[in-house]
This record gives sequence, structure tokens and C-alpha cells, in this order.
Amino acid sequence: MHKLKKLIALLLSTVMLTSFAACVNPSNSSSEGSNDGVSDSTQTSTSDNNSNEDSNSDSASDSSSDSDNDTDQPNPMWDIVDEAYTLSVGESLTGTHTLSGTVTQIDTPYNGNNVTLTFVVSGRENYPIYCYRLQGVGIDVVGVGDKVTVSGTIKNYKGTVEFDKNCLLVAYENANTPPDDEQANDPYADVTASEFYANYAPARSNTDAYYRSLHGFISGSIEVPDAAPTISDYQPTENGNLIRNSKMKLSADGKTYTVVNAYGNEAFKVFKDGAYITLEEVAAYVYAFGTYPKNHSASKNASPSSSIWGKYLRLNHTVFSGDTSRYPYEPELPNISGCGGSLTYYEMDVGTTGTNTGHSTDGRPYNNGSSITRGAARIVYGKNDLDRDGVFELGEFHVFYTYNHYNDFQEYLNYEGGWGEIFGNITGGGTISSNYNYNPTAYEEVSFTELPPLEYTPYAAFAFRMPTIDKMPTASYFV
Repeated sequence: MHKLKKLIALLLSTVMLTSFAACVNPSNSSSEGSNDGVSDSTQTSTSDNNSNEDSNSDSASDSSSDSDNDTDQPNPMWDIVDEAYTLSVGESLTGTHTLSGTVTQIDTPYNGNNVTLTFVVSGRENYPIYCYRLQGVGIDVVGVGDKVTVSGTIKNYKGTVEFDKNCLLVAYENANTPPDDEQANDPYADVTASEFYANYAPARSNTDAYYRSLHGFISGSIEVPDAAPTISDYQPTENGNLIRNSKMKLSADGKTYTVVNAYGNEAFKVFKDGAYITLEEVAAYVYAFGTYPKNHSASKNASPSSSIWGKYLRLNHTVFSGDTSRYPYEPELPNISGCGGSLTYYEMDVGTTGTNTGHSTDGRPYNNGSSITRGAARIVYGKNDLDRDGVFELGEFHVFYTYNHYNDFQEYLNYEGGWGEIFGNITGGGTISSNYNYNPTAYEEVSFTELPPLEYTPYAAFAFRMPTIDKMPTASYFV
């Protein structure tokens, strides 16, 4: 189709040159040759592993002008996406292109210099576009659900259609911002922290959570959790394995996630624009939205005294290596890249009171309002759409909790009090964080399916049990 258009354009330009030679602009007359001439004089270096093609955004529209003039297509960007998906491995589209769409995944969080993400163009949702090391204003705040416009060189890198390294974020629209007509309805504009927490109640909606977060106010429970998870007395099983609930109760706008109990009844909600500190709420938030709550900082060194969150600030969002050759006391998590797998995991702090974990900071508060003692509790999660079909299938998504600094783990089962069997080093009889006396047990498999209907579950009180950490040593060790 493109070749036919170019042939027609060439014939037309020849006729026009014969009749109106003095009026013809040769830069509009024909094919890719004139675009190459432009790119030669404006060429910038892109990536060390990619291409040396033109990445100047000024020439973006030139290489896609055929699509822009195609009135048969409702969205001219579809042509670019379709053409990109015909590229062979290692090939690139000529020139620079610009696409707009909705972010579906933050693949590598903002690291101070860039961010790597995936987005889809409306009408081409089954053809995700990967943006490698995206730069530009807004990369530190862009998130899943946001609208983005990206410009750069598009290529097929080892089977992945992507914008090349150092692509540019031209524009973004934060999906978490309420409509303009709600901007003046901030209920917390003149509320002090002492007034807010004097008669505290959790957020009622995502809009409520949004305005709370503007002022550094929490949306969930404000009770600091104990190190040990609270586990439901009833945990459904299938074929001898605990069930990880496969049903997601996400609102139509993607901003409210309803957490159920083991019987399938609503337990509580978490909101995308909210701030949370309890293990249950943070785990549910990560499971639903694939990132950290608003009161978390990706940094390991942020100070509560300089943060609007104060004593509710939580730290750390970094890649978790899971390299068991370097840390032999750690159990191997499913498909983790640190052991040759293809799933990237991330870790983030959970502020707990710390109880008999063997950590040197046991009994000390995570955040006393002026300083932070990070302790030993972490959420470690892997959420990658490995086949890039927009759906997180079984084996592509796991959330774990470790309260003893990566020695033992429990999987979050996507319901209140739903935590898997403990596995790891102390469970296997090893010494805490020892490179010599270690015996990590294998990952405890779960059954990924919906919770059984209520009528088939045993009748039981909605009670919870607190597991004792009787295997935890008392020796101190360091973070």
C-alpha cells in the first residue's frame, strides 16, 4: 500500500514538474531520499546496542506523512504500529516517529535518569510498544493508566517492538488527577494533621484518597503491623495446594481494588491514589496496581522530616536480584531473573514493629517521625507481562512477603489473611543469613484459580490466627 502511494506520488510530481516546474518544492516531491537528506544533517547518537538512525523529533512527521494523509484510517498512528509489527529482528522504521497511548506497565521504575515502560495505542491494544530508557519532563511521575506521547526511533529488538534508548516523553496526562470540576472541592485544604487524625477513618473513594495524598494523609489503617502476617483461619485449597485467588475485583476506571476474604465476601478496598502502611493493604495495592502506594519513596535515603508523609513515609523500590549463588541462604523465587529466569522482581520496605525475627533492629519503630530504621521486612514482587499480550498470566506475577531479610518468604494469595506456606532458609533449618550453614526449602506451589463459592466452603467464624515465629533465631545481623 505504501509503495503504491509512493508510486502515485512520484507520477503526480513528475506531471507537476513538467507543467509547473518553477512552483514545485522538491522536498515534497518524492520518497525517502529527501528524508534521508534531512536526517544526515540532524542525526543524533541513540543507544550503544541499537541503531544510528535519525532520532531528531523534528523529522518525525516526515517519515509517517503517508499515514497522516490516509483518510481511510480513523487513527493515523495505526499504520505506524502495524508497520512496526512487520519488522524483522534488528530492523528499524526509517526516521523518527511519534505515538500516543495509555501506559500499561512500568517495566523499570524511574532511577533518577530515565524510566522504561510499555504503552498501547487506542485501537491497537494487542500491539504493545515498549519504551526503553524513556527521557523527558514527567518521567519521574508517569504511571500505569496515564496518557503519554512518545517520540523516537522504533525498532524490533530481539523480538520486542520498542522505542529505542533515549526516546522522548513529549507529553503526558496523569490519569490520577480528578476532573477539572473537582479541583476546587479539596476537603482537606485547611485541615491540619492533628485535626485529620483526631477522628480518623479510612478513605471512602479514590477521589477522597487523592485529596488525602495531596496533603500527606493516609488512606488506609494507621496501625503499624506486627512482623508476622495475620493468616485467615480458613484457607481454601485445590489438589493439596493453597489457592491463590485469580479473580481481580478492579473498578471500571482501574482506580479501586476490592479485597475479599477467604469466603469471597468484601473485606476492604485500596485506592490507586491512596497511601498505605499495613502489610495487608500494601500487598493488595502492589498486587492490584503493580507499583507502590503514594507514601512510598523509591529512595532508600529519604527523610521523614523533609517529607509531607512524616512518620508514615516508607522507603525503597529497587530491583531484587534473587541471585542465590551470591546469597545461598535465599530461596529461589519462581522464574526469577537472578537465577536465569525471565521475571524481574522488585523489593520495597514494609514498616513493622519487629518481633523475634533475629534482626538487630527488633523492637525499634520503622519510622519515628525524624529518622527511619528500615528493619528486615520487605515485599518482593515480580509483575512482568512476559508475552506482552496485556494480560498477566500464571507464572508472570507473584507477590511475596519476607519478614526476616530474604531468608524466608510467604506468597500473597489475593484475599484478606491469604498467605502461603513459609519456605526458605530458616524453615529448612539453616542459620540466618549464613553463607555457610544454609538450607533454603523450595517455593511452595499454589493453585491459581478462583476462590470456591461460599456454599461449598466450611462454615466457620471469620477469625484469624497469628502464627508464632518459633524457628527464628535470636542472633543479630545487619541490613
